[in-house]
Amino acid sequence: MNILDKIVVQKQKEVAERKARVSVAELEKGKFFASETLSLKSFLADPARTGIIAEFKRKSPSKGIINDRVTVEEVTGAYAKYGASGISVLTDQEFFGGSLDDLLAATINEVPLLRKDFMIDEYQLIEAKAYGAEVILLIAACLTPVQVKTMAATAKGLGLEVLLEIHNEEELGHVCDAVDLVGVNNRNLKTFEVNIDTSLGLIHKIPKEKPAVAESGISDVDTIVTLRQAGFSGFLIGENFMKQASPSVAFADFVNQLKAK
Repeated sequence: MNILDKIVVQKQKEVAERKARVSVAELEKGKFFASETLSLKSFLADPARTGIIAEFKRKSPSKGIINDRVTVEEVTGAYAKYGASGISVLTDQEFFGGSLDDLLAATINEVPLLRKDFMIDEYQLIEAKAYGAEVILLIAACLTPVQVKTMAATAKGLGLEVLLEIHNEEELGHVCDAVDLVGVNNRNLKTFEVNIDTSLGLIHKIPKEKPAVAESGISDVDTIVTLRQAGFSGFLIGENFMKQASPSVAFADFVNQLKAK
């Protein structure tokens, strides 16, 4: 059993437990459930912004603890201040050390908020909306095309945008009308190896009307320049900032370097 399989098994258990604890009706009473949402697509298209979707992530299965000393408010506040086009928050507890409370804490920023998790059940979409997310991630590697279509349609009905993550050409078959953006993860979720050529090899096969987002393995501004020239609109970066003692300073410095290019 690879790491993705283990995560999905654990996620099925977690979701069942949360369903038993908090009803959909209770989630629908949440502060943000009826709120208007910001559009990641629009923020990525704004030339005044960086195109970076900056991530808050405490740990990962491949690296262990990345940074457990900083607060969500401090880091995401800096992401928003220095021009992030979106903010991604890991909400998986078991493997990434996150929580829905982290998502809630990041709602202080006027920047589109992505709930980053392994979404396998429509209940999680309702949770995402209730806790302030404006975008949700669907991972093709752990969903069938039919599941993506169903969950994406549900998300759209909740007013959420949908980022579909793919890893190879075969998973392009998961793209459907209700998907707003297509992300290419350069990290193989089964082996955790990273290769930026994954993005470069798939960009011309992604439907033109779906903004493309490169994910993982981006650690310098030259890589962003290369990806942008290839046709990518967004760049999801987390570990590069979070592994620094001060992710806030690291992000500000990175943006200044990018502006100088």
